[in-house]
Amino acid sequence: MFLNRFLGQTLLCSSSTDTRPFPDYSPKKPTIRDSEFVHQITSTIKLRRFEPLPRILKPYESKFQSNHLIWVLMKIKNNYGLVLDFFEWACLHRDPTLEVRSIVVQIAVASKDLKMARWLILDFWRKTNLDVSLSFTHFVEQLLYTYKDCGSNPNVFDVFFQVLVEVEMLDEAMKFFDKILNYGVVISVDSWNLYLSRLPDNLHGCWKAMKVFIELPQVGVCWNTASYNILIHLFCQLGKIKDAHLLLLQMELRGCIPDVVSYSTIINGYCHIGELQKVLRLIREMQIKQLNPNPCTYNSIIHLLCKMGKVVEAERILREMINEGIYPDFVVFSTLIDGLCKRGNLSAAYMLFHEMQRWRIMPDLLTYTSLICGFCQIGNMIEADKIFNEMCGRGLEPDEVTCTALIDGYCKVGKMKDAFLLHNQMVQVGLVPNVVTCTALADGLCKSGELDTANELLHEMCGKGLQLNIITYNAMVNGLCKAGNIVEATKLMEDMEVVGLNPDTFTYTTLMDAYCKAGDMSKAQELLQRMLDRGLQPTIVTFNVLMNGFCMSGMLEESERLLKWMLDKGITPNVITYNSLMKQYCIRNNMCATTAVYRGMCAQGVLPDSNTYNILIKGHSTVCTFLAEEQWMDERLLDQSVYLHSLEDEEYTLRRPQMHMLII
Repeated sequence: MFLNRFLGQTLLCSSSTDTRPFPDYSPKKPTIRDSEFVHQITSTIKLRRFEPLPRILKPYESKFQSNHLIWVLMKIKNNYGLVLDFFEWACLHRDPTLEVRSIVVQIAVASKDLKMARWLILDFWRKTNLDVSLSFTHFVEQLLYTYKDCGSNPNVFDVFFQVLVEVEMLDEAMKFFDKILNYGVVISVDSWNLYLSRLPDNLHGCWKAMKVFIELPQVGVCWNTASYNILIHLFCQLGKIKDAHLLLLQMELRGCIPDVVSYSTIINGYCHIGELQKVLRLIREMQIKQLNPNPCTYNSIIHLLCKMGKVVEAERILREMINEGIYPDFVVFSTLIDGLCKRGNLSAAYMLFHEMQRWRIMPDLLTYTSLICGFCQIGNMIEADKIFNEMCGRGLEPDEVTCTALIDGYCKVGKMKDAFLLHNQMVQVGLVPNVVTCTALADGLCKSGELDTANELLHEMCGKGLQLNIITYNAMVNGLCKAGNIVEATKLMEDMEVVGLNPDTFTYTTLMDAYCKAGDMSKAQELLQRMLDRGLQPTIVTFNVLMNGFCMSGMLEESERLLKWMLDKGITPNVITYNSLMKQYCIRNNMCATTAVYRGMCAQGVLPDSNTYNILIKGHSTVCTFLAEEQWMDERLLDQSVYLHSLEDEEYTLRRPQMHMLII
């Protein structure tokens, strides 16, 4: 692990343990005339009452020089208000030297005005055309030079260090620390925490942070919980969650108690990599230590549960959060609404959307877009349009994602006119349709049978520099297959490989389905083998396509072999797989085989659907009619068949156990 490798190294502090005294401050001595001039100015500003300094110092302006400023400051250094007023007046006439600036900084810190001291230092580094290296050296020298006689408060070094960090002069900050360490001054842990937090979120920054973290305790820096939290966050940002967790364990061994931020940061890290069990263990640890999760903790868990499709559990966490008196924020609501929409639970998402507003949390563009996407996915364009109009009515401007979701929804329900109208409106307001937008339009055109128009659109896309992706090609392949043009679809799949796109499972399954429906099972099997050779995993849809193809072609032995192969490989067929096989046996009036398939399906834990029962009812009815005509069936079987048939005619729905008992 990264942390173990670093801890295993031998690190030595380069700074010497011998300290040196601060130098005595000895500015240039004033002449007798200068001394008299300084005395006059000092007396004038000390004796003033309400007059502004510019007025009473007007007679001295012409003779005033930088050295006079230093001598006056040293005379009035115990009157902080007067120092600031005089310094402000002097700055109107000339830019202060670094010596002057350092004196005022020292006096400000001694007077506990750290804000002013910080501003004075920051103001210098904001100057343009500075020779940073030379200016840094001179500023540090003056700060050390003026320290002894102008305040002697070590906080001045903390302030200077913090400003260096804030202006991203991290290397200079480290040099400054090495310099003042020679005088026995150690920068405070809060200043070092600022330094650690400004290190870049990359491997170099991490190594530097670890070096500082391990070496500085040797010179008296005592890390606190905030220090560990910064380092834990840095590890998590780099994806080194285990190292972050190890650091959490080491905190207590070194006398630092982890807080809610420590745990929340690592929980968030584990949530990002999907480690739910580790997250739950950390939550239990927090409860044992009586640490209450904060909104960030809850949001991380809700986000992970939604990503895993566990939206019911995510909503339970939200309720628990509210019961604990923690008010959910915008991020929590938006995450859960998005999760519910992706799972197709639009009613729950809509309820949460209204609840969010009852909490006076206003939805933003992302929240509205999640709902619009959800309704578009299920083809409910009335609700999607309603939410879109509500969003625009609140002054929120749709972006490319929102518009593309609506365009895709229109295309799915065949409203191509509305889709293209919205596309044109996008362009008019300066939104640039992307490859997803154009793919949705191409897919809609293909499904509407307008293949030539779709082809023209794709050529136009390429002309505008858009790169077609696998989804775009799949839409075209699907459209060509549905139009019965398998030759062109196959050619298009070959073109994909030429441009560097490898056909995926969807591409192969679409072509296999076309060959199956055309009765060319040898080609379909050939495609399956090619797909397996390329390391692509067939989905249950792929197997259902093949099963339906074998059944439609009357190849029941191959169908049975496919079913057995799936079960041997641990691939669980679904109800569609079994329905295809049962339907074909029913067509052949082989109800014994049909019942055997049905029993096998139930044994695998696959629940029958309405289509299953319709197949069985029709199968039994057909066989019974045939047997009755031949006078081969007994009265009980005939009565059962007539009863099932009457249920179908009356559109009567039996509960699953009742139907199961009748069939078996």
